[in-house]
Amino acid sequence: MSGQPIASQAQQRQVRMAARALGRAGLAHAYGHCSLRLDAEYFLVCAARPMGLIGVGEPGTVVPVHGPLPDGVLGEVRIHQQLYRRRADLGAVIRSMPAQVMALSCAGLTPLPRHGMGSYFQPSIPLWDDVQLLRDDAQASALAELFGQGKALAMRGNGAIVAGDSLVEALTLTWYLEDAARIELQLQAAGLAERGPLLDAQACAQRATRGGRIYERMWEYLTAGDPEASDTVFE
Repeated sequence: MSGQPIASQAQQRQVRMAARALGRAGLAHAYGHCSLRLDAEYFLVCAARPMGLIGVGEPGTVVPVHGPLPDGVLGEVRIHQQLYRRRADLGAVIRSMPAQVMALSCAGLTPLPRHGMGSYFQPSIPLWDDVQLLRDDAQASALAELFGQGKALAMRGNGAIVAGDSLVEALTLTWYLEDAARIELQLQAAGLAERGPLLDAQACAQRATRGGRIYERMWEYLTAGDPEASDTVFE
């Protein structure tokens, strides 16, 4: 195993900005965390406090992909570890508390691909059907297995996990997931869910584009006004 890397200032800023954006957008409250992969063996997780309250310059913690969590790191960061172990393609993980996803999950449901933003979650959005907190490696491992090769997972009455190849993608997809849940809930409430068409796999693949700065524009929108937004975030 290589030596533990030191997160750069730009990486620390990016994690802080993503964390605060989740808070401002109402996608997280007192609970939640986000992380950025540093290399094959380590990732950077945000400070262990409400993400919207993380201060300018407040550092996150470097965490090993394999091994015990460092002191002061929240127990559910094990989920990040397990996902990074299984998915070399993942560069970021977000644990959030989106209200619409939460409400839908309490009925045992996850959003279906009904509109453009819902097309990004293929082959499906699995449901972790357990309201208990994940505080041990066995539970985190089981959740990561259920997560599979997708981009998101809903936890019954307990928020969501979203992952991407970058924090820009993961933050964007967290917003998309909540919007897909909003659509699903509104259709269910109106009694129109059975009438509304679903996008098939081909339509989803065609619609779920990365072109046109799709993710970057959402990052700019969600981080607008951040106290560190004027600094260079990306290396």
